[in-house]
Amino acid sequence: MKTLFKTIMLFCCALTFAQTTVKGKITDNNGQPLPGANIIVIGTTTGTISDYDGNYTLTVSQDPPFTIQISSVGFETVDQEITTNPQTIDVILSEGTSLDEVVISASRTPERVFESPVTIERFGLKEIKNTASADFYDGLENLKGVDINTNSLTFKSINTRGFATFANTRFMQLVDGMDNSAPALNFPLGNLLGMIETDVLSVELLPGASSALYGANAFNGILFMRSKNPFDHQGLSGYIKQGITSQDAAGDNDYTDFGIRGAFKFSEHFAAKVNFSYLKGTDWYANNASGKDNKNFVDGTSTRENDINYDGVNVYGDLVSTNIKGVAQILVDTGITNGVDIVPLIPSVNVSRTGYREQDLTDYNAESIKADWGLYFRPWANDFEIQYVGKVGSGSTIYQGSNRYTIKNFFLQQHKIEIKNDNFFVRGYVNSDNAGDSYDMVFTGVNINRQWKSDEVWFGTYVNGFTNATIGGLNATQAHAVARQAADTGRFLPGTPEFEAAFDKVTNDPSVLTGSQFKDESKFYHGDANYNFSHMVDWAEIQVGGSYRQYQLNSFGSIYTDKDGPIDYSEFGVYTQIQKKFLEEDRLKLTASMRYDKSEFFDGFISPRVSVGYNIGEDENHNIRASFQTGFRNPDTQSLYIGLDAGRIILVGSAPDNPGREVRPYDLSSTGQSVLGGSTVLFSAENAYANSFTASSVTTFGQSFNPGDLEIASPSKVKPEQVSSVEVGYRGKIKNKLIVDFSAYYNQYKDFITTVDVVTPFYGDVEFQQILPGTSTPLALAALGSGDATAFRAYTNTDADVNSYGAAIGLSSKILNGFDIGLNYTYAKLDFDAEGNPDFQTNFNTPEHKVKASFGKVNLLDNLGFNVAWRWSDTYFWEASFAQGQVPSFHVFDAQINYRVPSLKSTFKIGAANLGGEEYFTAVGTGLIGSQYYLSWTINNL
Repeated sequence: MKTLFKTIMLFCCALTFAQTTVKGKITDNNGQPLPGANIIVIGTTTGTISDYDGNYTLTVSQDPPFTIQISSVGFETVDQEITTNPQTIDVILSEGTSLDEVVISASRTPERVFESPVTIERFGLKEIKNTASADFYDGLENLKGVDINTNSLTFKSINTRGFATFANTRFMQLVDGMDNSAPALNFPLGNLLGMIETDVLSVELLPGASSALYGANAFNGILFMRSKNPFDHQGLSGYIKQGITSQDAAGDNDYTDFGIRGAFKFSEHFAAKVNFSYLKGTDWYANNASGKDNKNFVDGTSTRENDINYDGVNVYGDLVSTNIKGVAQILVDTGITNGVDIVPLIPSVNVSRTGYREQDLTDYNAESIKADWGLYFRPWANDFEIQYVGKVGSGSTIYQGSNRYTIKNFFLQQHKIEIKNDNFFVRGYVNSDNAGDSYDMVFTGVNINRQWKSDEVWFGTYVNGFTNATIGGLNATQAHAVARQAADTGRFLPGTPEFEAAFDKVTNDPSVLTGSQFKDESKFYHGDANYNFSHMVDWAEIQVGGSYRQYQLNSFGSIYTDKDGPIDYSEFGVYTQIQKKFLEEDRLKLTASMRYDKSEFFDGFISPRVSVGYNIGEDENHNIRASFQTGFRNPDTQSLYIGLDAGRIILVGSAPDNPGREVRPYDLSSTGQSVLGGSTVLFSAENAYANSFTASSVTTFGQSFNPGDLEIASPSKVKPEQVSSVEVGYRGKIKNKLIVDFSAYYNQYKDFITTVDVVTPFYGDVEFQQILPGTSTPLALAALGSGDATAFRAYTNTDADVNSYGAAIGLSSKILNGFDIGLNYTYAKLDFDAEGNPDFQTNFNTPEHKVKASFGKVNLLDNLGFNVAWRWSDTYFWEASFAQGQVPSFHVFDAQINYRVPSLKSTFKIGAANLGGEEYFTAVGTGLIGSQYYLSWTINNL
């Protein structure tokens, strides 16, 4: 026993002897502690991080001498040699500039912002902690060249360089390499189901085409969000924000947001983390009661009181409209009037049903619940790592697409397995969504009305009321008022049991004829890989990679033409990049990339990128760059397979087999004017592409009755869109004080994907070859005159010239002994002949001029800091399918004051978004954006 005890003690002593301990404190050049700084042994993955007070202890199974490296985002890296055991090393890290920060996304390899071959914006830990916005995602709006279109309190859509609605399918958003777009929608829902603030390591944004490295969806920009690895960032951290949102329409409402992160490094081989966050508030009320016309242009003067065919922007159910003279004819023909011909008494005007306000059809609950977890395994305790990451999220918000939607209990999940080291990665993941209890508010209003009284009965009652009032001697205005009162008698009123019962029935029914439920269980499977040969090849850095994606659309016929079963299709791509430095001190850097992509529906496409950067000056403090790249995007899921009845128009995608799937019955007796009598036709959306007139020309014909005004549309089926982009830029330090970052670009588009509104007659041909029997009238003309036609919004490409150009400049510096000041300006211009192409929408949707500024200091006094941000946006025209019109210019102030309490490892912050309280909007049809006031407590956020 004594021998065994001695053996154990000798073994323990040997272990103790083999361990080296290094400790110390990390501070910045102002003497403030730096929490979360990385300390690693060079050549290994062994390391630790500094705590909230900047202190660290590193214990390694290695004898001196060896070298440790100390780094922190935004600071210069320092190497220190360890020569004794134990040893105390206190390190001061000098704050770098934004140009010194390292980014990965621009070239898929680490490089300084200064030498990035393309324009890139970065939002790091310092910016996240000091943002004046309500959360880090909103803070991205202060970056130059970035728009955030606010759909609702919790759903905000990032846009760069224009061409975006809330359904921004031209922009990609990656979280740890995973595309977090919803499969059914094919675009991300902002950060509704994204990352929690204490787990964000960095955010990088590439504006402009990035297809050469990232494929079809990175057509107009890409956002990268990276989380903290539990091997590098351990411990418990969290935050809570409590405050109010304030809006004239909604009043003052509570706002709560909290999150917690737990990360543990169990050994040099295994680490894990888990995150959870919860947000709850009240969304911005949308109460725009202005009327809009059939083209959705906001009128501003039309109200229910002065417009019998009123269709309010945020009033739903009133899009149901018909010509009451046709109704009168039906009443006469069916004998309801007992042989009395009332048709001469009824004017030929359209009348709409009475609708419901948006606030009657939604509770404006804004909610987000997110959780994710990860298991990280390093089998050889080096850079080789195996990850499993799972993410789930559920949320409630408002989404504006072709209509306004209440997204309620929407559920998205992602699961990823990735194998990686410093030279390669291979990952595969799946995205799956469930629409939950979501519904279309427009059709909710329409079908609650129909639950109470059918359209035929309502309009019949209206005509009878108008007839009696006219016979009684009332003028037309008075007669219309009496008719509406008669037709609306007994209508379900919000808050009554009858209304609530109808609401529940409609919102649980996925048929647009009787319900409004938004039903979906779509998913996609994605795999991608990349290998960097830099450790094998000395003369250049060479990378190769590729990706594959399989879609499975399953909306049960409520969005897509998949009522007979899920729709599957796939796409893939491969790419390579070569990067080489030349000349003395590697001043010249050349980068060439090329990617080949192929969708199963279209021919393959090659997208190259070539860039050159050159460092100028004795200290190489100035970099000029130029690049040429081509990008492309495959038509998205909606462009291909949508089959959505939006009320006055049906959206139809143009995958080769899709229009033939969209077949609907039409009752030709509904107008009372059909030349074919009371028959019912089954009508295919193929006619939208093969036999249609442009909607604008049909509107003109309705006023002139001149057949010569009709224009044949018959748009072509959609195909991939292409862009050629030239960009030049400059980054530099002037006298090591002023940081300048400038870029300018010109984009030329080919086969620009858009929609065209068309009208298709139920019978006859648009070439006027078929003639109505017994007459000389073309059958299609008779169909239009009888109202026997329907409108489609067809996805296609325009052959019109679509170009855009712009520039952005950012200036930043430290003044007055450490105050951070920044100013940036962005210019964006669309070059497109809108008047010559009235049936095409580009959805440019970005102001021509934007100015943003910030001012703050991390340490105004001991542990006290502040930041103020201001932004101004020029007036611009918002163009989208739901509504369109002018967005007035606006300016916004955000501000925050924070105080660090080292003894509690905490930071307290009080802040306000839109401090001035001047309400504004970024898109027509949404609620006005009010103010957010909050107090937050963040603990142990390293």
